[in-house]
Amino acid sequence: MTFAVCVDVGSTYTKACRVDLGSGRLVARVEVPTTSGTDVLEGLSAAVDRVGAGELYVCSSAGGGLRLAVIGYESLVTAEAGHRVGLSAGAQVVHVHAGLLDGPGLVALRAARPDVILLVGGTDGGDEDTLRHNAGRLARSRLRVPVVVAGNAAAGPYAEQVLSERRVPVTVTGNVLPRIGVLEPGPARAAIRAVFLRHVIGGKRLSRGRRFASMVRAATPDAVLAGVSVLADVTGAGVLVVDVGGATTDVYSALVPDPELSAGPQRDVAGTLWRSRTVEGDLGVGVSAPGVLSAAHAEKWDLPGVSSPLELATAAAVIALRRHARGHAAGPGMPRTGGRDLRDVRLVVGSGGVLRHGGGDAVLAAVLGDTAGGWAAPRTARRVVDSAYVLAAAGLLADDHPAVARALVNTL
Repeated sequence: MTFAVCVDVGSTYTKACRVDLGSGRLVARVEVPTTSGTDVLEGLSAAVDRVGAGELYVCSSAGGGLRLAVIGYESLVTAEAGHRVGLSAGAQVVHVHAGLLDGPGLVALRAARPDVILLVGGTDGGDEDTLRHNAGRLARSRLRVPVVVAGNAAAGPYAEQVLSERRVPVTVTGNVLPRIGVLEPGPARAAIRAVFLRHVIGGKRLSRGRRFASMVRAATPDAVLAGVSVLADVTGAGVLVVDVGGATTDVYSALVPDPELSAGPQRDVAGTLWRSRTVEGDLGVGVSAPGVLSAAHAEKWDLPGVSSPLELATAAAVIALRRHARGHAAGPGMPRTGGRDLRDVRLVVGSGGVLRHGGGDAVLAAVLGDTAGGWAAPRTARRVVDSAYVLAAAGLLADDHPAVARALVNTL
């Protein structure tokens, strides 16, 4: 028999599972503490030793994962499109700027400490000046953060030239919004992933040498979204996943596309991602527990000052789902965009340590029973907990072993 070993190196725990590539059966699984204080390879090797050998597939969110800043043209159009693409690429979007970069804008960008900058702006055949200006300001700044250029095609060569002349790592790829309402995330997602693997993993100093960086194939959220997409394809129905961690709560949704909504007069000018992710950096059961208390107060959620991990996880999951469904505003007084209609979702999956270790059904029941958050919960959905953590493994295997990935998600 031939096996694959799928490993997720997280900030707190390193999870490994061994999969039979013949049957798609999960044969072993283990969790060990992530050894980020010394060398993450120590924990990774310990996990692999315990589950057994196989073809190695690794994803990672250790060291804070991928921090992305988006610089675009209009807040509700290209900047918003870039924001959505960044989240779908497995990044935590830590800063969004719309319009011409100036001194204060650069100060705010620097303060956000991004690992990668996604530079967008202008539909193809539309505005070129903003992207050109912003590329020039980035080139002249002291920031030496890798830049992915995914805006107006005609401005791309200029942006590449001015940035590379100042020794800023730069990758030019296809426009995320070539036409109003048409969102094309694929090329930018691939470029962000490549930059993450080439520059970010190696730059986190998580391991001595380059071996760990050469192992990692994706940011963990990128792998999970790929697994969610496999699950949606297998079920043929809408899927919703909420992953409650210590520092963040991630929500993934894969919806059945509505051609009329995509092409009709009510279409979203920033385009629609039918398979998307949001990340809430203030919601978690560990270091972000104070953020849960603050968010619960803002949502008028009655949460005691000293809460159990299950209470925190429940509040984090419900509030994260509310935000995912309602969308977000680009600034004070601006309309919400990017909301999701989740009423037709048929499968709700819970993930994260608290949910996997006994509290998952209660958390998901609270999510589906939420009627006070300004969103419509799924009407008839089955709920399940990803206790074996197969979504990340399925996402890692989806390209090389698609049948095995499908078999894994069928175990949920």
